[in-house]
Amino acid sequence: MLLIYNEKTNPYFNLAMEEYLLKNFDEDMFILWRNERSVIVGKNQNTLSEINLDYIKENSIPVVRRQSGGGAVFHDLGNINFTFISNNNDNFNNFKRFTNPIIEILKTLDINAEFSGRNDLLIDGCKFSGNAQYNYKNKVMHHGTLLFASQISDLSNALKVKPMKFKDKSVKSVKARVTNISEHLKVPMDILEFKDLIIDYLYKTNTDTKYYTLSELDIININKLVEEKYNTWDWNFGHSPKYALYNELKYPGGNVEFNLNVEKGIIKDIKFFGDFFGKCDISQIENLLLNTKHEEENLKTILNSININDYFLGADTDILISGIMGVK
Repeated sequence: MLLIYNEKTNPYFNLAMEEYLLKNFDEDMFILWRNERSVIVGKNQNTLSEINLDYIKENSIPVVRRQSGGGAVFHDLGNINFTFISNNNDNFNNFKRFTNPIIEILKTLDINAEFSGRNDLLIDGCKFSGNAQYNYKNKVMHHGTLLFASQISDLSNALKVKPMKFKDKSVKSVKARVTNISEHLKVPMDILEFKDLIIDYLYKTNTDTKYYTLSELDIININKLVEEKYNTWDWNFGHSPKYALYNELKYPGGNVEFNLNVEKGIIKDIKFFGDFFGKCDISQIENLLLNTKHEEENLKTILNSININDYFLGADTDILISGIMGVK
């Protein structure tokens, strides 16, 4: 088994790294990595219905879609991510097989952790690890989070979705009480010491293990995958399942109701209703927005080309975009 101690913290790079290693190496692997503040959504989720868009924008937090299913998670430098890649896909859906080493490592620190439910690890009834899997040909990739000293308030704020405005069939994240591993340590250690402890444990308890460092060619190929996929709107937002959005917005000129149907991130139907005034027919704006990306910068480009006040008296582009994006 190859052991990779990855020190890069760019979430786009790290998610691309997983896919690259899964599809281009034949060996079993174990990878440790951390991300800067970011939200990682499951492959089958509607990104907009999982995140607090206001908080994401205000704090410039990247949102990245991963290969595996499951719910959305918040990453920061207080969280360690681990990835197993196995050439035996009989291990698919066997979450205990890959999480047991983590439980055993924590036992060496006098922390009693337990596997719970479908894919979680708990300490004293509180979640510190969520896990997901992805099957590729005859291989399985299992990855999980380890909250060590994560900013729990940031986690809550980034994933605190406003009252339901989305109707879709996407996989919903399940919220749970969470805890940090560091809060349960008998002897304090920092996150990098804990990261070292994990990799050392895997090295000593598995036969035929050796360390592997990403080559220059590996990094070039991973960065290519970042550009083509992981740092694109099409993958992170446009890949969302079909959904409908309903929103209401009150502004000085009146009330507006927003009704949208979106497929693969593209607005397929949009209607405005309300008690607002305007000298021009709002159907002109509706037609302008049809078959365009449900994405803020795209909307801004289109709406800046017209005088919003002609259609919604007393409104401006920012007000209209807020309503269309589901923000109050």
